[in-house]
Amino acid sequence: MVPFNAPGAIGREMQYVQEAAHSGHLAGDGPFTKRCEERLKGVLDASRVLLTTSCTHALEMAALLLRVGPGDEVILPSFTFVSTANAFVLRGATPVFADIRPDTLNIDEAALPSLITPRTRAIVVVHYAGIGCAMDRIMALAGSHGIPVVEDNAHGLFGTFAGRPLGSFGALSTMSFHDTKNFTCGEGGALAVNDPALIERAEILREKGTNRSRFFRGEVDKYTWLDLGSSYVPSEMLSAFLLGQLEEHERIQSARERIFRRYGDALRAWAALQGVDLPHVPDDCGPAWHLFYVRLPGLEARQRFIAHMKSCGSHCLFHYLPLHISPMGRQFGGRPGRCPVSERASDELVRLPFFTLMTESDQSQVIDAALAFRT
Repeated sequence: MVPFNAPGAIGREMQYVQEAAHSGHLAGDGPFTKRCEERLKGVLDASRVLLTTSCTHALEMAALLLRVGPGDEVILPSFTFVSTANAFVLRGATPVFADIRPDTLNIDEAALPSLITPRTRAIVVVHYAGIGCAMDRIMALAGSHGIPVVEDNAHGLFGTFAGRPLGSFGALSTMSFHDTKNFTCGEGGALAVNDPALIERAEILREKGTNRSRFFRGEVDKYTWLDLGSSYVPSEMLSAFLLGQLEEHERIQSARERIFRRYGDALRAWAALQGVDLPHVPDDCGPAWHLFYVRLPGLEARQRFIAHMKSCGSHCLFHYLPLHISPMGRQFGGRPGRCPVSERASDELVRLPFFTLMTESDQSQVIDAALAFRT
């Protein structure tokens, strides 16, 4: 069976983990954490990057930093992972679900004006599959209303829009280093702070609401409780593994690009004949090569395709169930038909096996199985 995902060490991950283990510093914010943060800061040209224990926690920090609370509304795509909504709902905000574009499956920027109200506190965008949202139009709209933008960039590290890194547009952006992502330490994340005015408070929130970071830099002679916060700092062991991955970013991204392009080239003619859609990459987007999907013509065909691929030894998965029709989403006014593109995409989409160390033989097995399927 070709697995859907198979993470592994690419470079000096294990060497760095051993160094961390013998360093006497296993807690967070040691030398490996700082090296990861500086590397990511350079990639995004961010004012500050803070490693976190997950992308979920980075999103929770974003909600705290923007002082989201009861009575506020946060616009976000329905077609996303639950953490995108949970981070703001936990602060008492109401999620306002936006539909997605049928081509990129990103939040539909044309739908945003009708969703903005005086209670809108933030707009959260998700760069689905590592292909950028229309950030020029989104940032212009948000700027005209004075609404901060948060980029959920769990899929998009090293992707670009109009030549600019994904994750560098919003006031805040978040990253994921989960087991399934291009760069992983098993569980991990990061918050990029692009608004310098938010840096000091971001450090406080991440250190359990204290000014401990300033204490360790020698800027104060003691630290104390100043604000809300939690324990969002990852251990040095995780940061050490992640650094080994980030150092090999060119190799990792090149390998993933080759797989993505091979899938596309091999399946394009079959897809056209079978009424199957492949990922769309707009001209102004540089993909992050995070995943490759096919969209079958309906739920019945999607289910048959997954079963067929499994029988041929390839483990394929569907993706998000739209949040607006989930049991929790319905508590916030969600109902079937409100985001029809999201509902169709959820019924039709299948993710193919896609991981950095995937062999050409694995790829051939997946491709041959797909080509044998008829809708």
